[in-house]
Amino acid sequence: MSTDDQKRRAAEAALAHVPEGCVVGVGTGSTVNHFIAALGRRPGHVAAAVSSSEASTRLLRAARIEVVELNSAGDLDVYVDGADEATRHLQLLKGGGGALTREKIVAAAARRFVCIIDASKLVDVLGRFPLPVEVIPMARSLVARRIVALGGQPVLREGFTTDNGNQILDVHNLRILDPPALESELNQLAGVVANGIFARRGADLLLVGTEAGVDTLRR
Repeated sequence: MSTDDQKRRAAEAALAHVPEGCVVGVGTGSTVNHFIAALGRRPGHVAAAVSSSEASTRLLRAARIEVVELNSAGDLDVYVDGADEATRHLQLLKGGGGALTREKIVAAAARRFVCIIDASKLVDVLGRFPLPVEVIPMARSLVARRIVALGGQPVLREGFTTDNGNQILDVHNLRILDPPALESELNQLAGVVANGIFARRGADLLLVGTEAGVDTLRR
């Protein structure tokens, strides 16, 4: 079975955790694209969606799902998103698609965070995938120097601007043994908008698509 098929399995399994008639938070990425497609095959299952990116907004509207602003939606019942890495403690590394800040905001507004991944994304320790850090452009070099002092190797994501008009540093060579501590430390650097560690608000439910089916991990 291909990785894409595993992603589809996890995405379709998430539908069972989305209450009928709710406003659902929707993340960004290839696995989430399968979730949006599955939602589109169930007209009326959700009242509307809050999107974490312009890319997901386009797909939701193409699937004829109404997209509303978080400011008007208020708290959400559930948020569904993928991850670049996830541990069995349901701590995540996200942001490969560049939407980490809006993803973090929508996750914070949700009562329940359902994360959908394929089996290759399940790891023992976060950090093999470069950690994205969204920065205000004028602070890019300052933040990069501070990250080097923390032991990381930051690389500017060339030719990329976030939906918020900012830049991303992808930090290599980290072995994140204490995700909540590093998440907080990076957030305190002047010029950092958000970083891709989702540990202080990690997933509540992790659905892992495998060759045999879908494994479910709960907080």
